[in-house]
Amino acid sequence: MQFTKTELPGVVLLEPRIFHDARGWFLESYNQRAVSAIIGYDGELVQDNHSHSVRGVLRGLHYQVRQPQGKLVRVISGEIWDVALDLRRRSPTFGRWAGFTLNRDTQRMIWIPPGFAHGFLVVSATADVLYKTTDYYAPEHERTILWNDPALDIKWPLTGAPVLSEKDATARPFAEAETFP
Repeated sequence: MQFTKTELPGVVLLEPRIFHDARGWFLESYNQRAVSAIIGYDGELVQDNHSHSVRGVLRGLHYQVRQPQGKLVRVISGEIWDVALDLRRRSPTFGRWAGFTLNRDTQRMIWIPPGFAHGFLVVSATADVLYKTTDYYAPEHERTILWNDPALDIKWPLTGAPVLSEKDATARPFAEAETFP
């Protein structure tokens, strides 16, 4: 597995080897030893999540203030534009974001460690997104930052208004966000 460190410390892009032949292709989507060596996380990934969404759905920017979740995100069908937002006050990149294209063809994955908000926009007709997390979902600790906060200036590749949940449409601006030390 190849990997690329990003401009946000701790966020890593992973690219599995894909073996093609006349039957199709094969890849190893997760190997705890290999991924742990790359991302520097030795704990368990305890929960798998799967979302199916249609074009224009924007989910995020979500995080948990207690039981923060690191996420290993991959797309098994379709394409998304994935965003990580650094919420670690002591980080040199606090308040900065990075965006990545993830799709079925490349099978690239992104590791987003605890201390980040996460969101994505579906840019294909549909997309299935899988992600493994370092802690369990705790709705009482979940927070959401406004996806289009002008202070963040996230460059979502939108072609119209996104499809949002009520939670995402009424999220708080970054200036009011609970952050991490």
